[in-house]
Amino acid sequence: MDMKVKYRLPSLPQQAVLDDTDQALITLIQTGLPLSPTPYADIAKELQLNEEDVIQRIQKLNDDNVIKRFGVVVRHHELGYKANAMTVWNIPDDAVSELGACMGQFDFVTLCYRRPRRLPDWPYNLFTMIHGKDRDDVLANIELLAKRCNLDENEHKVLFSTRRFKQRGAIYR
Repeated sequence: MDMKVKYRLPSLPQQAVLDDTDQALITLIQTGLPLSPTPYADIAKELQLNEEDVIQRIQKLNDDNVIKRFGVVVRHHELGYKANAMTVWNIPDDAVSELGACMGQFDFVTLCYRRPRRLPDWPYNLFTMIHGKDRDDVLANIELLAKRCNLDENEHKVLFSTRRFKQRGAIYR
């Protein structure tokens, strides 16, 4: 697993002021945290800080909306998940939050988000990325999802990936 961070730069919020240490910290973590039992301590050593200072700075960058997202990028293929599909759903607008929460509870759903419809050609407003060991596994998961979240009557399309793209966070120079 790689830890990736995305940043909302260059348009920083008014209250956010980055010093040289913040800039150096961003440069270090934007390509991923060190793969070690003590990633924050490793970063601290390189920046000549203590581990708690690194954690507090990252938290402040997050609180100030400088860091847009701090999370794990899972490389599914390397873990044996060879098939994935974006499943798009046509959900009544007043039910999207409830159904999205239901879908998001399943371990095999790695992304679940709302998007605007693009009528008349694209009526879908809820997107779920589903991973599996193979296509049959993905289709079985979609069927389970539809059954458990009462989505049987909702129009949907299953869009299997045909290519694999490199996953990484944004890089700022």
